Amino acid sequence: MQALVLEQAEKITLRDIEMPPLVVGPRDVKIKIHTVGICGSDIHYFKHGKIGPFVVEAPMILGHEASGIVAEIGAEVGHLKVGDRVCMEPGVPQFDSAATMRGLYNLDPAVRFWATPPIHGCLTPYVVHPAAFTFKLPDNVSFAEGAIIEPLSIGLQAAKKAVIKPGDVAVVIGAGTIGAMNVLAALAGGASRVILADLVPEKLALFASNAAVISVDIRSQDLTTVVQETTSGWGADIVFEASGSMRAYDNIVDLLCPNGCLVLVGMPPDKVPLDIVAIQAKEIRIESVFRYANIFPRAIALLGSGKIDVKPFISRTFKFEDGVRAFEEAASAKPHDIKIQIELA
Repeated sequence: MQALVLEQAEKITLRDIEMPPLVVGPRDVKIKIHTVGICGSDIHYFKHGKIGPFVVEAPMILGHEASGIVAEIGAEVGHLKVGDRVCMEPGVPQFDSAATMRGLYNLDPAVRFWATPPIHGCLTPYVVHPAAFTFKLPDNVSFAEGAIIEPLSIGLQAAKKAVIKPGDVAVVIGAGTIGAMNVLAALAGGASRVILADLVPEKLALFASNAAVISVDIRSQDLTTVVQETTSGWGADIVFEASGSMRAYDNIVDLLCPNGCLVLVGMPPDKVPLDIVAIQAKEIRIESVFRYANIFPRAIALLGSGKIDVKPFISRTFKFEDGVRAFEEAASAKPHDIKIQIELA
């Protein structure tokens, strides 16, 4: 099959690649891929060839944010049929693992996640995937929206971990894809205000029409001051760190109100310092996010109902044959780009 293949760091090709036969088991579905989003992790593998302990040691197909059409179903699949428009959750755990049995399948050490070495991704015309991790899209949700459900699910996992209460004030640090999805999830969860901080005005501008979002350009504004003014000196109920920047942790506790919640979403490149005494003095609750579990149906329901609109964050779309250029453009990190997608169909 043809595929977008990461050969090594800084080298992607569109070529035929030898793959095992696509055998559809009794609880599997075969999917014709339609749209795939380029994720930050895809770009990291492209630029560096590794993320932490995950090292690209052999050619690997990229892509894990996907939607498509069911082309074949296994004998025991009852909730899907050929022709259904679907999106796919890309991480498949061992179904009898301790983590899965506790409902924490995203934490299963043996999870097989698309485009995480040595597992191939889905930037190829067809894949076979477990039906249990394949979800039908509502008629009013496009393939492009279906392919952004994966990052949206990270935002919803973060909102779930934060235990948002109606009327809460939240801070989101970072206005990239994950930060934007955190804003949408926080508002859907009941936040009355979201203070969004970034240093790229083009990304902040995407929320200019949303009266519930206060955008802070940290090049010219002090985030702590804005939070204090917005909350009459009390502090934010929740801070979502979604940038992965080590500098974001400088005085991050000052943003929170007593008994507030810090949710760690972005992944810093190295260890960061935290003021433990300041955390204790406020009894700050700290939560962390690693992907998601049991969130895709909620994300799909929110898109289908119109409660969340992700369309403004889909920046550009490239054809499959232009996939290499799509990755080069995504890696260049142009300020107006949030999510770049590739269409295969």
